[in-house]
Amino acid sequence: MTRPGSGMAADIDEQPAGYERLLSAAHATPIARVAAAVAERRPRHVVFTARGTSDHAALYGAYLSEIRLGLPAGLASPSAVTLFGARPDLSGALMVGVSQSGGSPDLTEVLRSARDSGALTLAITNAPDSPLAATAELSIDIAAGHERAVAATKTYTAELLALLMLVEGIRAGDGALPTEERQALAELPELAARTLADPVPAQLAPRYRFAAQLVTTGRGYAYPTAREAALKLMETSYLPALAFSGADLLHGPLAMTDPDVPVLAVIGSGPGGRSMGEVLPRLGERRADVVVVGSADVGGATRLAVPETDERYAPLLDILPLQRLALALALTRGEDPDAPRGLKKITATR
Repeated sequence: MTRPGSGMAADIDEQPAGYERLLSAAHATPIARVAAAVAERRPRHVVFTARGTSDHAALYGAYLSEIRLGLPAGLASPSAVTLFGARPDLSGALMVGVSQSGGSPDLTEVLRSARDSGALTLAITNAPDSPLAATAELSIDIAAGHERAVAATKTYTAELLALLMLVEGIRAGDGALPTEERQALAELPELAARTLADPVPAQLAPRYRFAAQLVTTGRGYAYPTAREAALKLMETSYLPALAFSGADLLHGPLAMTDPDVPVLAVIGSGPGGRSMGEVLPRLGERRADVVVVGSADVGGATRLAVPETDERYAPLLDILPLQRLALALALTRGEDPDAPRGLKKITATR
């Protein structure tokens, strides 16, 4: 009998190697070819379709597309196509389906409909032989390998890195990452290993053993991290967790925070992180139990430390201590994070 959580722990620990693998020529070269093909088509906007954890990776891709490519980007509503029979005109768009399994019928149908309407379609998946990949004109294999636990960890970060490499390759025009970019990305495996070596996330878990609810927050590139952290806590510890952008938190939900509602604030070193400077004092006024995730030491608050890096890269590091916190908290609460109740590895929605 395997020890509870051993699968999720192994998946988490494999992420530095996963980064190194995806950055190797064997996988970086095919991604560059896809990026060059997209650049040649010159899409006017980008639409993502995804579910669950992959939806958070897609949100990161939307930020990258708007900030780095200057293209309007958004997330499609699969039910508009599958339940209501809508057929949006997506001619001139890049439609990107993001899915670990590539097996959900609704995402495949969205890509099929988009391709029929003239969109350039791309599948980003851990299953290159999946229906999603077969439906799309282009595909990227995130090469994360078999994931042992039901809760996705290494496939999420592999999706993030694949999206980053794709967008920067499109920005370059020919798919090839600039030398400076390649050198910076080459440091990610070592930075990830350093982040995972920190014992603080496991030490923090008993503090939230009896928490009844929790809030996560961040802005810009950090917002997808906040959303993914909330999902991991909910699906492994069954802890109700609400994710808000830092801006949205101030527009009302701040009222629910108090000393009994822990807040995980993801704070980067760029514009998104600096904007959180107006959020933390307001949380302080509410005497909220705040833990800061990131490279900055913020006013003596408890911190899950992450090495400083470009704000675009930070989501590949910031989520790591939060995954470990979710794992440790589930075990502290007597749950098995490898097999959350009622969940399966592949969820087929229509």
